[in-house]
Amino acid sequence: MKSSRIVIAGTQSGVGKTTISTGIMRALVLRGINVQPFKVGPDYIDPAFHSFVTGNKSRNLDSWMVDEKILRDLFIKNSFDKEISIIEGVMGLYDGFGVEKDMGSSAHISKIINAPVILVIDGSGMSSSAAAVVLGYKKYDEDVNIKGIIVNNVSGERHYELLKKAIEKDTGIRCFGYLKNNINVKLESRHLGLVPSVEVENLEKKLDELANMVEETIDIDGIIKLAKETSELKKEVQTSISNKKNINIGVALDKAFNFYYQDNLDLLEELGANLIYFSPLKDKSLPQNIHGLYIGGGFPEVFAKELEENKEMRKGIRKASLDGMPIYAECGGLMFLTNSITTLENRKYEMVGVFNREAKMTKRLQRFGYVDVSINKPCVISKGDDRVRGHEFHRSALNEVSRGDYAYKVNKIREGEILKSWECGLIKNNTLGAYAHIHFYAKKDLAINFINNCKTFKKGSDEVEE
Repeated sequence: MKSSRIVIAGTQSGVGKTTISTGIMRALVLRGINVQPFKVGPDYIDPAFHSFVTGNKSRNLDSWMVDEKILRDLFIKNSFDKEISIIEGVMGLYDGFGVEKDMGSSAHISKIINAPVILVIDGSGMSSSAAAVVLGYKKYDEDVNIKGIIVNNVSGERHYELLKKAIEKDTGIRCFGYLKNNINVKLESRHLGLVPSVEVENLEKKLDELANMVEETIDIDGIIKLAKETSELKKEVQTSISNKKNINIGVALDKAFNFYYQDNLDLLEELGANLIYFSPLKDKSLPQNIHGLYIGGGFPEVFAKELEENKEMRKGIRKASLDGMPIYAECGGLMFLTNSITTLENRKYEMVGVFNREAKMTKRLQRFGYVDVSINKPCVISKGDDRVRGHEFHRSALNEVSRGDYAYKVNKIREGEILKSWECGLIKNNTLGAYAHIHFYAKKDLAINFINNCKTFKKGSDEVEE
């Protein structure tokens, strides 16, 4: 497959990658171009902006969690029918797992999919020094195809021209334009990163204003041309798709719960599941005739009052768990299944009560980063003998009201050394709740096990009805 593609990477976090990437995506969409967005790494929030901007579901490309060949095939599968793919990087260009630049970094992804890179730099307070920054990134790994520079936070065109002249003269890398510092188009942040797109007021207006700025000062035509300078990618792993939609899985999706890898949802469908979306905030009951529940992460603490007020939904989920329905919950979903959530303002709200725990928000991060998960007990996604890579990122902690049953042994490993270990993955009835986010393509058997458990539950339900 030969497709147009380009990676928008940065020198570091906070340099403006998301603003510039979404601005370019929006500008392309307004030109009538069909854009496929991607995000390097495990983040959920940036892809939601991409999806809003382009109308196409953004996908995560994480080369630490997912095998390179599978990752390349997923890229091909999700981009073959689009005109251009824009891949937003993560952190700095070479930042990935620990100090391994070829594991999980934007640079590594650019090599896997053979894509040119445009590097975003912060131009504030610099002139010729910008060339030294760019040269360092170029020389650090010359196998990374850095083909362009976009300068963010310049004071104006004159400042940009100074930077451009130095960069192009001393590095040989072309500058594609700049963005001025404009508070009106900045995307707001809170404790886990950007405020999710579903919560941003007047987002459409902000994005259109951003697209206009991009068109004025960034060479979009040049970027389109550069994105076409790619070689053919060949698919290596064949995937089979089930045409039979023989089970129904309810998926929680609203402002409180929206952290899902789109590839996870797609895989469940390909394995035969019919996904039925519902809102724990607004719906009064679970969807009818479902055989499993998938409750992803999000911000239940922000909407804890509304979740508490929806007593019918909480009661329905608790009953589903007691009835033995397979339920898989990650991070915010786990918090929702505890007895309560206590906010930073020390307000306590009742939750579903499947797990005899209390979730409490804290001012600092409790866990952040990649983890190695050993699943040692049977649960809805495993027979009890699996190992998979995942990611944790949360500011909440669970108070242990009574000793629980854990399916996971979680290790934080860096450079071959176990830095920390802990238990997670609470199991009760046929419910699993864990802080670790897992990409099903990291170990496809986990999705298959979940589907099979849902089928078993359906069979039992059908027999009872008969």
